[in-house]
Amino acid sequence: MNQAAGDNELMRIRQLNEVGIALSSERNHDALLERILTSARNLTQADAGTLYTVDAEKQQLSFAIVQNATLDAYFGGLSEPVGEQFPTIELYQEDGSPNQHLVVAYTVLNDCTVNIEDAYTAEGFDFSGTHRFDQKSGYRSRAFLTVPMHNHDGDIVAVLQLLNKRTAQGIDGAFSQSDQHIAESLASQAAVAITNQRLIAEMQALFDSFIRVIANAIDTKSGYTGAHCRRVPTATLLLAEATHRSTRPEVAHFNLSDDDRYEIKTAAWLHDCGKIVTPPHIMDKATKLEGLFDRLSLIETRFAAKLQSLEAAKLRAELDAYRNDEPVSDAKLDAIAAERQALQDSLALIRRSNTGREFMEDADIERLHAIAQQTWEDVNGDTQPLLTKDELENLCIRRGTLNPAERKVIEGHMTATLEMLEELPFPKHLQRVPEYAGGHHERMDGAGYPKGLTREQLSLPARMMGIADVFEALTAPDRPYKAPMKLSQALSIMGQMVEDNHLDPDLFAVFVEEKVYLDYARQHLAEDQCDHIDIASLPGLQARSPNNVSS
Repeated sequence: MNQAAGDNELMRIRQLNEVGIALSSERNHDALLERILTSARNLTQADAGTLYTVDAEKQQLSFAIVQNATLDAYFGGLSEPVGEQFPTIELYQEDGSPNQHLVVAYTVLNDCTVNIEDAYTAEGFDFSGTHRFDQKSGYRSRAFLTVPMHNHDGDIVAVLQLLNKRTAQGIDGAFSQSDQHIAESLASQAAVAITNQRLIAEMQALFDSFIRVIANAIDTKSGYTGAHCRRVPTATLLLAEATHRSTRPEVAHFNLSDDDRYEIKTAAWLHDCGKIVTPPHIMDKATKLEGLFDRLSLIETRFAAKLQSLEAAKLRAELDAYRNDEPVSDAKLDAIAAERQALQDSLALIRRSNTGREFMEDADIERLHAIAQQTWEDVNGDTQPLLTKDELENLCIRRGTLNPAERKVIEGHMTATLEMLEELPFPKHLQRVPEYAGGHHERMDGAGYPKGLTREQLSLPARMMGIADVFEALTAPDRPYKAPMKLSQALSIMGQMVEDNHLDPDLFAVFVEEKVYLDYARQHLAEDQCDHIDIASLPGLQARSPNNVSS
């Protein structure tokens, strides 16, 4: 080997190393495949080439990248899609015999490199398709260098095929042994890059599936709030994208990369994973008296017994009057009727209070305490209170259906969420998942849970998740204790929560200005929920000078 040839080989080896480094850093799969073929052509001075991917399950080869400099034809990768003009190649024929006649199939079936000087004189392979292509295009396909690409298990994952080496004189020549070694070295490095990308994609798919398994487990556990775990990610990502494009100076520093999007999405899917440990009868508590069953039926039984006692008293009065041959006392009948009506009114109040859909006024709570002072006689003849202490406590819940002890259990799901997520060894690009997921029940004034963090201590994504969580809960169509709200009512309540220092004011402004609520509504809300929004009158926005006040 002369000095010039040696220098050329050293240069190619340096180029090969540079290509290997570049391949290892490429994250886009299509761009990676394109770079592999382009680099191989440059290193070997090949005029054209094809990169095939192998489907081991289907026993097929597919055209991934096709390049031809002379014809100025580039398909696949970041260029024009390959399309149906390049059909798949079967490794086995219809009768089950190996397809040894096509050089690319032969390379896979025999796990070897094939270097052909001239396709028009070579024997043992079927180049009829190549000849037809040449006749149609005016091209002259001559030299073929076909190299298998192996993963870490030794399986062939792709095939690199180079065509027509361009010599210094501008004519087609054959690929040398040096070209073959360079191509094989590049194929080895490229296969590692392809395999790494596939392994990363497979691990990410497995991780994503695991996340959805958790959400589905909560789905199965709660028929009422399970879809919440699937809808909150939508609302969170919509708000994140809106914040990313917003021109508001308060959020101008917020920018999203693909890693950021994935981290926020992951946190949103896992934001309620701690609900796995929450008892279903508390998580799904549809009425104030519901426990393992709705105890309203027990109270109704007591009232029925009281009403039957009154009916028996009325019948005894009538019987006594008949025996004494005297009229029934109107005063006695009126007293019985009044007591019956009072019982019916009391039961109506209990039934209404049990739903938890209305705020409990002081007068109603006083009436419930008075009802609890009444008694009834059980089957053993013992006197019992008409309402137990626990029943009274639950009926007097002012808003919603949860008593303080149950609310503490519900809030405990956030502690469980943080404990679960902080135990996971998240990689660098997911290390903020626990903070994002664990902050959606915090308040801007520090009065939230589980850590009592203030606005300044919470990241923007954590605050976004808080808005998404509230919005989904307000508009959800499947909550047993309330009807799904219209958009106008939900936004009005959220505005009040902003003024109460519960939700972030800047993010709420973005939520409204960028019409995130409409983007969400198109995917998840019923048509009758999408009413007119008078944005100018919404609370929580007046001091924010929104850029867009149209509905």
